[in-house]
Parts: sequence; structure tokens; C-alpha cells
Amino acid sequence: MPQIAQMSEIWSSQLFWLLVIFGLVYVVVGRGMVPKVTETVGLRDSQIASDLAAAQAARDAADEAEEAWRVRENANREAAQELVNTAKAKSQASTEAKLAKVQAGIDTQLEEAEARIAASRAKAAAEIEDVAAEAAQDIAARLANVSVTATAAKSAVKEAMTNG
Repeated sequence: MPQIAQMSEIWSSQLFWLLVIFGLVYVVVGRGMVPKVTETVGLRDSQIASDLAAAQAARDAADEAEEAWRVRENANREAAQELVNTAKAKSQASTEAKLAKVQAGIDTQLEEAEARIAASRAKAAAEIEDVAAEAAQDIAARLANVSVTATAAKSAVKEAMTNG
């Protein structure tokens, strides 16, 4: 092969051009493009880092706002519960006062009714004694042809009702 035979004659020029081309590639890529790419990557990394920091700051602010809201909400709930308890206590006190007043009125009416019933009982008992005494006088007069006085008839009726 003739190409291999010529290799020893032309290798130095090929080596020269190889070094020149690699040198140019190194200068163009290493000195021109790589710093721009490195700068772009650095900018991207710094942008990502600042975005992450901003997101963390926003998350921290949101957590603080949520905690403040929870504290405020719990305080509002406690205040509302206190108002409800106060209203219940006032309502219960008012209801108990009204019930006591109504119960006092009912007790008064009950005592008055019991007094009226006792008076009616006493009156009815007296009338029964009078009627019984008159009936005893009539019965004694008709059956035995005996005349009994009203006082004797009343005392006999009282004794019969007491033993009775």
C-alpha cells in the first residue's frame, strides 16, 4: 500500500496541522465558548438559588400568616364560647327567677285553694251535722213518738260522727 509507505515522509506535516487545528479548537472552544456557557450556567444556578430562596421566604411567610390566623381564630372561638356561656348563664338565671316567681304564685294560689277547701269542708260538716240532727229529731218523733231537743240531737250526731 502506497499510503503506508508515504507515512514516514509526511507524518511531520500531518502532526503540525493536527496541532494547529487542535490549538484553534482549544482557543475557540476553550477561550470563547466555554466561558459563555459557564457564565450562563452560573446565571441559571444563581437564578434557581434566588427562586428557591424566594419560595422558601414565601413559604415561611405563609406559615407565619397561617399560624397568626390560627391564633386569631382560636382567640375568636374562645371569645365566642365565652359569649355563649355568658348568654346561657344569663338565660338560666332569668329562667330560674321567672320559675321562682311563678312557683311562688302557684304556692300562694294552692294555699288559698286549700284554705277555701278547708272552709268548705268545715261548712259542709256543719251543715251535715245540722241536717243529721234535724233528721234524727224527725226520725225519733215519727218512729218513737219522742220529742228530742236540738241540742241533744246535735250532741248525739257529733258523738256518732266522732266514733263512726
